Amino acid sequence: MRRLSRAPRLGILCAFIGLLMMGFGICRGEMAVVLEKAVNICMECIGIG
Repeated sequence: MRRLSRAPRLGILCAFIGLLMMGFGICRGEMAVVLEKAVNICMECIGIG
């Protein structure tokens, strides 16, 4: 029973850590790099690039 009461706290902690890491990546400019790679992959799949 005790283990079940910790599950929501652990989920909230993991979500918070994930948001912090996403914010850190955005501050470093990683968002532009990921977007550029996504566009290149899409262009290759369509056959334009």
